[in-house]
Amino acid sequence: MKATTLTLLCLTALAGQAHASSDEAWAAYDKTVLASCTKASGLKNVAPVGNIAQFDDRVGYTAVLLQGRYPQKHMKNQQGTELCLFSKKDKTAYVTEWDSIRAPAKSK
Repeated sequence: MKATTLTLLCLTALAGQAHASSDEAWAAYDKTVLASCTKASGLKNVAPVGNIAQFDDRVGYTAVLLQGRYPQKHMKNQQGTELCLFSKKDKTAYVTEWDSIRAPAKSK
């Protein structure tokens, strides 16, 4: 009887650990998100701003704010900001312009 109880306790402990992600797994996931978002971006010299926002699994998305330069000639290398949503389910990045996040320049 003691062996059965001990086995059940060990299996319960191991089952709890199986659901926890390691630091290496999170780092690999963040790398995937950044690579997908950077590739989907329309900006040149694009880089993340701040940290990746991890939403609850019920939401199904991870968000990252990107910043770079507009490549279009008429934009004159102006700085741009984009919001990238990475679908955990589809492993796909969706990007939209997010320049409104910056405060407008004050006129003197």
